[in-house]
Order: sequence, then C-alpha cells, then structure tokens
Amino acid sequence: MTDHEDDSPEDRGPWNTRQKRAPPEIDAILRQGRERMGGLLPGGLPPAKSIAVVGAVVFFAVVAWSSYYTVPSDSVAVVQRFGKYTAEVPPGLHFKFPLGIDVATLVPVKRQLKQEFGFTTPGAGDPFQSPVDGRRETEMVTGDLNAALVEWVVQYRISEPLKFLFEVRQPGATLRYVSESVMREVVGDRTVDEVITIGRQEIESEALLKMQALTTKYAMGISIDQVQLKNINPPEPVQASFNEVNQAQQEKERLINEARREYNKVIPLAEGEKDQRIREADGYRLKRINEAEGDAARFTALLAEYVKAPEVTRRRIYIETLQDVLPGIGSKIIVDGSTASILPLLTLDRARGDKP
Repeated sequence: MTDHEDDSPEDRGPWNTRQKRAPPEIDAILRQGRERMGGLLPGGLPPAKSIAVVGAVVFFAVVAWSSYYTVPSDSVAVVQRFGKYTAEVPPGLHFKFPLGIDVATLVPVKRQLKQEFGFTTPGAGDPFQSPVDGRRETEMVTGDLNAALVEWVVQYRISEPLKFLFEVRQPGATLRYVSESVMREVVGDRTVDEVITIGRQEIESEALLKMQALTTKYAMGISIDQVQLKNINPPEPVQASFNEVNQAQQEKERLINEARREYNKVIPLAEGEKDQRIREADGYRLKRINEAEGDAARFTALLAEYVKAPEVTRRRIYIETLQDVLPGIGSKIIVDGSTASILPLLTLDRARGDKP
C-alpha cells in the first residue's frame, strides 16, 4: 500500500492536496494550552469570544497608556492634534487624546545646549553637536592669506519652541552652517597673529553678535549664549615655526613688562626726590631772603643810632662783638700795653673748671 492510499479524506485540502498531520507531541501541547487559556477566561468562553475579550483589554490598556505624559522641569511640551499646533504645555503631568490624535513633543528650553567644531566630546546625545568632518570645519584662511586650524564651541538655548520646531527644517544643522559661516568671516578679517594670540576675545564677541543676528533673521527660535574659542593652531607643516614666533612674542612681552616695572619703580622715586629738592631749595631761598632782610633792617636801625651817638654806638658794637667771639675761644691771652707782663686774668677759665 502506498502513502496515498493511507491518507483519509479528512487529511486532504480543498484542492484535494495532501496535508501532513502534526506529530502527537505537538497536538498534546496545543491541546494543553487551549485548556489553560479556557480556564483563565470568565465563564469558559469559546475561543473566538476569548480573543475578543483579550483584544478589548489590550486596546483599553493602550488607550490608557497613551492618554497621559510627563514634561520634565527643564522642558516644555508642544502639543499637536492631527499635526496642527494646539498648545504649549508647562512641566508636570498632563493628559491628551490617545492613539496618536494628540502628539506631545518635548523641547528642553531651560537646558544649555552646545555644538562643537573641530573636536568631539564622548557621549554626546545630540547628533548635530559633534562635527561630521572636523578637519574641514577647522581649516580657515586669515586676512593675510595664512592658514589656521580653529576649534570653537557654541552654547545656545531654545528660546521659542514653536519657531524651533516648525519654522526651520533641522535647526541644529542650520545652526552649524550659520556658525561655520560666521566664524570664517570673522577670522578672514584678521591676521594670523591676531587670531592665534591677541584677538581671541574680540573674535568671540563679534562672532556671537553675528550668529545671534542670523538666527533671529532666520526665525530659528534660538538664543546664542556664548561663543568660545578653543585651540587655534597653524597647519602642521608650519606649526614649529609658528611656535617659535609665538615664543618670541611672549619673550618680547615679558621684556616689555619688566622694563615697565623698572620704569614704574625708578621714575616715581626720581620724581619724589626732584620735588623734595625743589621744596628744600624754596625753603632755603625764603630763609636767605628773610635773613638778608632782617640783617638789612638791623643795619639800618644801627646806622640810625650811630648817627645819633657815634662813639657810644661804636663802643657798644665792640663790646657786643667780644661777647659773641670770646666764649668760643679756648685759651685767652690778654695783653695790656701799659704793662710788661701777662695779666693774671688767665686763671679765670681754670677757676670755672674750663680747660686751657
């Protein structure tokens, strides 16, 4: 007997094709599963009604799950109903129409975001935060036709969620293009020495103003907080020469600062000494003038007295002069023309205890 003769009519399909019967083990497992499912359903419902009940439970669970959402404290939610904007929702727990009727998009308006140019921070969540081709972004030409590798960071916030979501397609990518364009313009207006050394702060300020003006013009809903330059290097083939120039520039600045420090230490001291000498000269001048005027007044008064009594005045002048001169003489010898010996008045100084 062939295999076709063993098949029963029940084993044939609608087109009278052969169907194989499942092994006994699989039949037992399926039968056991149907018995368990029947025990879980209320009232021992038939399989069709059981599937309907399970589907209804799943449907209501999905509806309940999609009817609420939570907005974090640093964000707001922009709600769309059938794709049309309806409201901007603050942080907290909120409810909406389920099954995709209402869609809530979270926008982190209180979080400071950033974009990096020329380098990458590990673990960045925003796909537009890190550069795709950092080497190309950093290669720039300065105003004196020199090349420089410029790395910078743009820190920004989402100030208007509605504009950020609907006015510009891919605002993160647009901000990268705006930032790169502005930085190339600002760097191209300066020499390579200014870009590498003394012009960093001015470049940051000018780039910030121009980026903010362009984002406002394009209605991107973004507020630029800070533009910060990182590493600025010359191209690798000339980097050693630029380093030597930079070191020479630093040495020059150091010598200038030392000279200024020495100048500030010596010049004020000389100015003070000059003022002191001038004041001393003025004082001496006033002293000599006053003494001369006093001597002249005394001489005039003495002359008037001399005219009145010449002999008496002459003798008084002689005596006053001796009173001024004799105390300064240590040994005094008084000789009288009428005597042939020295007067005994020489012992007066010893009697007082003075040395001869």
